[in-house]
Order: sequence, then structure tokens, then C-alpha cells
Amino acid sequence: DNLVLADTNEEGANLLALQTRQQLSTTALSLSSQADQAVLSLF
Repeated sequence: DNLVLADTNEEGANLLALQTRQQLSTTALSLSSQADQAVLSLF
């Protein structure tokens, strides 16, 4: 039971880490796009 619980906790942590990485990637992409638009607006 403890081993199954540990596996479940580990999988939950892995999922949370993956979701966090995806959110960071999306945020970085959005910021990059905004920066590109800001540069283009100068011309």
C-alpha cells in the first residue's frame, strides 16, 4: 500500500511538473510574441 501511494505521489508530482513547464513555455511564447510586436510597432 505504501509503495502504491509513493508511486501515486510521484506520478502526481511528475504531472504537476509537466503542467508547470507547459505553462512556463506558453507564457514565454506569449512574452516573446508581445516583444516582437513592440519592436515592429517602432517601424
